[in-house]
Amino acid sequence: MDLSWIDLTAFFVFLAFVIAVSLYAGRGDETGEDYFLAGRDLTWPLIGLSLIASNISTEQIVGMAGGGVATAGLAIASYEWIAAVALVVVALFLLPVFLRLGIYTMPEFLEHRYGPGPRTLMATYMIFAYVAVLIVSVLYSGAVLFESLIGLNLYASIWLIGLVAGGYTVYGGLSAVVWSDLIQGVVLIAGGILVTSLAFSEIGGVDAFFEANADKLHMIQPADHPELPWTAMILGIWIPNLYYWGLNQFITQRTLGAESLWEGQKGVIFAAFLKLLMPFIIVFPGIIAFQLYPEQIARSGDDAFPVLLENLLPGFGLRGVLFAALFGAVMSSLDSMLNSCSTIFTIDIYQRYVNPDADQNRLMRVGRISTGVFVLLACLMGPLPGLVEGVFKYIQQFQGFISPGILGVFLVGLLMPRASSAAAMAGMLVNIPVYGLLLWALPGMAFLNHMAITFITVLATMAVVTAWAPRSEPADLARQRTDIDLTPHPWAAAGGGIVVAATAMLYVMFW
Repeated sequence: MDLSWIDLTAFFVFLAFVIAVSLYAGRGDETGEDYFLAGRDLTWPLIGLSLIASNISTEQIVGMAGGGVATAGLAIASYEWIAAVALVVVALFLLPVFLRLGIYTMPEFLEHRYGPGPRTLMATYMIFAYVAVLIVSVLYSGAVLFESLIGLNLYASIWLIGLVAGGYTVYGGLSAVVWSDLIQGVVLIAGGILVTSLAFSEIGGVDAFFEANADKLHMIQPADHPELPWTAMILGIWIPNLYYWGLNQFITQRTLGAESLWEGQKGVIFAAFLKLLMPFIIVFPGIIAFQLYPEQIARSGDDAFPVLLENLLPGFGLRGVLFAALFGAVMSSLDSMLNSCSTIFTIDIYQRYVNPDADQNRLMRVGRISTGVFVLLACLMGPLPGLVEGVFKYIQQFQGFISPGILGVFLVGLLMPRASSAAAMAGMLVNIPVYGLLLWALPGMAFLNHMAITFITVLATMAVVTAWAPRSEPADLARQRTDIDLTPHPWAAAGGGIVVAATAMLYVMFW
């Protein structure tokens, strides 16, 4: 894509503005709590938009609009609409527990509930998953966009993205992350609406779109569908969604930084409403791209969104603005993942085992150093997703090695007070071989069904170990931080109910 001098100016002005705001927001960090949780002072607009901006990056835009749409059509939107319901569960049931305990990280909860072993195992799993899967996928998908749009070499793009986003994250911590997400989230949503409008105009309007793509606008697919069969809607798709939105550090970290339960619940419910809109500005344009330019995306479905931008966007500034929005999408996810990865390493590994007496300044320094190390590692591994068919599938399929086990351990920990540390360790450890065996032995089965079988195996394993060797005393999760207001929002349940009802309505409309 050719960028005029006005496009380039718009791009660099936006980039400089985001970096300046991020550095300014992080200037006052003096303690670990400031750096990792923004001083526990986040309000609902920051939480809600940061959740969406951190999630909707190029691995979603490129992968969901491309590879996912190629095989599943609108059914790929289940990842967004089921996520809205998962966020309601987080707001009403999980967030009150996490804020009451005053934890910094998700693995830290497991030590409160089970002991140090499960905490360390989960921390190790998550650091590996972030660096080798999530951060790498964001770098790769962003580089694919840049290579397609402006011809920048894939490897050069990976390092450019990593060093820019890593730079302000190293300095500013979570405060820098959420403020950059606020700006980039607004621009990203506006850009998505613009691209959708241009795509509908190119195809002849909304009615023409529905008429031409009626066969692709069904949420429920046959039982033998390779990606999203209807059987996966029963259990399989809930596993990655509940794990991702409720237990995934880079998402939950901004909710842990809420100034009160009231603000946290408002922010999460706000994000749930926004999730209902996302398929219309991501999946619909992807479907249109396959209709208008099939020959240009025959090589890879991941090229769908870049091809759409290249063919539809006029020049003279607009391309630069959209390019800036896409670059912002990359940075908003990358900075969140880097900050959360360094939080887990610093709190769950370094402070727990290396230097338990480290003061707050020391923890902040370790967080900054580890962020830089994770950036370099991810850039070195950046090309890996290109070896798999579809970046979105790469993320979802690989997370099956950890998400069923972690979700099972949290669920059992909350519902079975006698479940022991041995049961938690067994549940997480059995996840990897069982899921790997299913992928190898049943390659034709949808990986979401692999996850469901693995999850059931994890629960059964934990039940057996608990029956054989239960805790001597029931677990007590009643400890409360007195400096966090835990008053629930009076309309949280009603707002969550509206989200659930709207989700059900969308499934009925696009059955």
